[in-house]
Amino acid sequence: MKKYGAEFFGTFWLVLGGCGSAVLAAAFPGLGIGFLGVALAFGLTVLTMAFAIGHISGCHLNPAVSIGLWAGGRFPGKDLVPYIVSQVIGAAVAGGVLYVIASGTAGFDLSAGFASNGYGEHSPGGYSLVAALVCEIVMTMMFLLVILGATDKRAPQGFAPIAIGLCLTLIHLISIPVTNTSVNPARSTGVALFAGGWALGQLWLFWVAPIIGALLGAAVYRFVGAAEK
Repeated sequence: MKKYGAEFFGTFWLVLGGCGSAVLAAAFPGLGIGFLGVALAFGLTVLTMAFAIGHISGCHLNPAVSIGLWAGGRFPGKDLVPYIVSQVIGAAVAGGVLYVIASGTAGFDLSAGFASNGYGEHSPGGYSLVAALVCEIVMTMMFLLVILGATDKRAPQGFAPIAIGLCLTLIHLISIPVTNTSVNPARSTGVALFAGGWALGQLWLFWVAPIIGALLGAAVYRFVGAAEK
């Protein structure tokens, strides 16, 4: 239960910190942090939680990561469903807390998307479904490749959280204009539950694409990262 609790609070922090920066601070008049700030915020949530709970649960914070680590032989299948449930609940609670905070100002507009992920007319840059699908698959694949490589026992010890946090920052710098960046089904679900409408209607892509990407990343690392015989 401690592992599941750690995943709950870790994912809560990721969604509150990352999506919170997008909803509350990205476009704040005169002092907005913009895309760069939001990307950094997501990376910092993973970096800080990796040091805080990595030794307890492994700090997955993401159903796709859990599935990818399982496919890569790094995570037991018996913990897969409880981890995913804990992550989604943590994300949903964070979405609720963010909603309470964000709605405390007269200018709050839930129809703006509430940091939800989308494609087509709901993509920040108007990117198509196919573009969004490819982007999310490739970004998640590379994320898993970095995670599996950085946490390999042959890698320099103690630096994995930094590499993983910076990787997530880079992923956001690339893909915020395309989909608002998911690579994490729990993150997408946590805010879509409150945005409703189109966000829920397009949520399927942000489960399917990251999971496919995670499985591909695990397969790639099993090939390139296999120890020499």
